[in-house]
Amino acid sequence: MPEPDPKDSPEAVQRTAGRLRELSAELTARVPQLLEATRSVGTGLELHATLERICETAAELAHARYAAIGVVDEPGESLRDFITHGVPEETARAIGHPPDGHTGLLGALIQEGVSIRLEDLEADPRFVGFPPGHPRMRTFLGVPIRVQGRIFGNLYVMEKEDGEAFGHDELHLLRVLATEAGIAIGHARTYDAARQRERWIDGSVAVTTALLSGGDADEALAVVAEQARRLADAEAGIVLLPAEEGGLEIVAVAGNKPSASLGVIIPPHSPVVAALLRGEEVFLDDPATDPRMITRLSDQFGPHMLLPLRSGGRVLGALAIPRARGGRPFTETERTLAVHFAAQAALALKLAEAQRDRERLAVYEDRDRIARDLHDLVIQRLFATGIMLEGAQRRSGVPAVREGVGRAVDELDVTIQEIRTAIFALQQDAAEAPSGLRTRVLREINMAAVPLGFKPTHRFFGPVDLLVGELVGKNLIAALREALSNTFRHARASRVDVAVDATAVLPDGRDAVRLSVADDGVGIPDGGRRSGLRNLARRAETLGGASWFEPGAGEDGGGTTVIWQVPL
Repeated sequence: MPEPDPKDSPEAVQRTAGRLRELSAELTARVPQLLEATRSVGTGLELHATLERICETAAELAHARYAAIGVVDEPGESLRDFITHGVPEETARAIGHPPDGHTGLLGALIQEGVSIRLEDLEADPRFVGFPPGHPRMRTFLGVPIRVQGRIFGNLYVMEKEDGEAFGHDELHLLRVLATEAGIAIGHARTYDAARQRERWIDGSVAVTTALLSGGDADEALAVVAEQARRLADAEAGIVLLPAEEGGLEIVAVAGNKPSASLGVIIPPHSPVVAALLRGEEVFLDDPATDPRMITRLSDQFGPHMLLPLRSGGRVLGALAIPRARGGRPFTETERTLAVHFAAQAALALKLAEAQRDRERLAVYEDRDRIARDLHDLVIQRLFATGIMLEGAQRRSGVPAVREGVGRAVDELDVTIQEIRTAIFALQQDAAEAPSGLRTRVLREINMAAVPLGFKPTHRFFGPVDLLVGELVGKNLIAALREALSNTFRHARASRVDVAVDATAVLPDGRDAVRLSVADDGVGIPDGGRRSGLRNLARRAETLGGASWFEPGAGEDGGGTTVIWQVPL
């Protein structure tokens, strides 16, 4: 059998009937209006809409110009939300920050938990004044709203339309409405919590799919950051991974505004970093004044959740989810859901790491096989062919033939050298690669020569190794790899030109580095997939730059030129 609706429980019916019996004879005619009001309050399950409907209903029943609901925070000490009715939007903006409930009449309602009715609220000793721009109010009536025995908040009406004080009749009406509102709010909170859990579960699934899809690791971490920001209704989502020199490095940022914090390292002596690396969660209501925050990044944001990405006793990194300055603190439910999300993301991150290790091992094994085949078969055959051609050259008495054979032998020598370079690149481990940007660019070009079937040309402008920092260089190499990958997968090109210009200048006058990869292929078809171009643009934008494409290196601009440019 289905469980009885709490709204229809004997206790609820008895309370409502008791409230109705207390009404005076003068208000008997308003009972239908009250019943209609309680019915409308109970419709709908979205919490904020329910609170707005309660405010509007309270104003109608009490014939008040203004109504409001102050939602008490979980400790029951202050207001975490404030919903109003009757106050124009421009007036609310002029007033600014809503009351916090620490002082004044609203604070008294929270602390005492009883109804308050005043003929002139400015004459009450608990009154602390109106903020600038606040409309004048004289009469006041406030009653508590209880949800499942606990005070959820308080319902207020102000300024009765006829100028008189609120009487016992309005007090009884508001108490009845508050009882019904408590039931409706309970239902809405349950529904809201269920929807919230569903969203976080869906977000965890999206993160797991992104991390295990085998795509770009930086793109997968960006998905973690964006999902955390969206689910927590936060200003930003930030992923941090352990830095080589200690501490945590910001490796992915998702936010409403571009951020310059990518690549910033939070030092290991930070109390927050130390706690995260121990696997502890850190929650901050005001990081700007919290002594545990030692960087200036905290000044940009308000309430923070800082969560370790922990799996199997190992901390893989951390997830920071900050709200805007002045934003409401995270609730206990939001904290719990975010902790579960971080644990799921850490597990997916660990599985993705194991998957990439397996794939990397398979790639190394395949590269070793290709290198052996090139060395043992191709080079030896080319070398033998060269010897045969040299013998034929010596025996030939025709000068034109001897000259042509000589050129063929020279081309074979060049080809053998290029194959040896490719073999060296295939056998070289990424960790053994020299750190210079120029060398890393050449290594990517040599690696791309194998699937392309030819070696791209390259040009460098300016002291690339000297001017380009590690963070920009790492992202430039990733952008070059993405552009070359798109070329050999889609362009069907016979020519590719790579240029790295460390003397570029942005439109605003800042020094920049510009990467261009031009081909003479088929170009970008209308309606074709552009995920690679979006990845390049996103990577550039996180560093304050941009990426776009232009006509290519073929005849009449055929093919595509990809430009990737960021400030130094």
